[in-house]
Amino acid sequence: MTRRIASVDALRGLAVAAMLLVNNPGDWGAVYWPLEHADWHGCTPTDLIFPFFLFIVGVSAALALGPRVDAGAAPGPLRNAVVLRGLRIFGLGLVLHGLAWWLMHKPEFRMLGVLQRIGICFAFAGAAAIHLRARGQWTLLLALLIGYGALLQFGSPTLDKAGSLNQRLDTLVLGRWAYEWNGATGIAFDPEGLLSTLGALATTVLGLLCGGLLRREQTRGLLLTGIAAALVGWWWSRWLPWNKQLWTPSFVLWTGGLATVALAAAHQWVDRLGHRAIGRAFGLNAIGAYAGAWMCTVLLVATGWMEPLYRTVFGPLGPLIGPQGQSLTFALAFVAVWALIVWALDKRRLYWKI
Repeated sequence: MTRRIASVDALRGLAVAAMLLVNNPGDWGAVYWPLEHADWHGCTPTDLIFPFFLFIVGVSAALALGPRVDAGAAPGPLRNAVVLRGLRIFGLGLVLHGLAWWLMHKPEFRMLGVLQRIGICFAFAGAAAIHLRARGQWTLLLALLIGYGALLQFGSPTLDKAGSLNQRLDTLVLGRWAYEWNGATGIAFDPEGLLSTLGALATTVLGLLCGGLLRREQTRGLLLTGIAAALVGWWWSRWLPWNKQLWTPSFVLWTGGLATVALAAAHQWVDRLGHRAIGRAFGLNAIGAYAGAWMCTVLLVATGWMEPLYRTVFGPLGPLIGPQGQSLTFALAFVAVWALIVWALDKRRLYWKI
């Protein structure tokens, strides 16, 4: 039977809450810098959020599948269940993008995105948990990091967006279905694109390995792994910069190392010392909260209610706290509404599983 670990649910929930916060400012032109992504190279606090979530996807795969594998469960049915769930998450991402494309009259439909990447990484990490032991998982992680790093450092003409190997592949395969598409030049790029998925897979496999350490109560091993990964990621960034949109190997190790340290700290604080698992309600309804918030935003914008709501309710705050404070207040209120929703669902033991 799968054992739920409160600290893991809490970290997952905090990551989702942070996603809602940075994705829903009142005014995209007035955002404090820590709540923005790096323009290209670099790493802001916002750039940590998605890697933390994918890391927890890997941790959760280890906790859910590891005991079944150890108990001798047949790999075929387990693998089929994992792949089907990954496809459902991917499909939900397509549905949400279709909703935005239809209601918001977007010129192009985007094929890839956050949920699609989560679905791919979950299926990949789940398969690794079923078919590979710890040594094989470490080998897989090193292969992803070294292989993708070599592609970027020696196989890519440039690490700039224009002309990079990532951009060329997205242009060739995704075209107008990418996040960024220039109809005049035919050039496309997607921050959740094809080649950068290798880096995202490495983040998830690192989470899978750390989930194994957590299962074995090796908190010291977790902490040392996190520190080592972050230091190697910092060292590697001198030659291969941190870049979320390329999801470079140095970015994998830096953000994954910080996520590992956070997991070790949360496990000690929540599971061992018994402190409150802040964010756990969000974590138990993570996909539902993300999808629900997405639909809420799309409907507010599509019906024309977003701008009047922001102007009427939050406009008076502008002279007091400035445009950036006003924009942040809206984002905090948005998160607070969804915090109440997931809290109410948790009280009634209602959880949306996909």
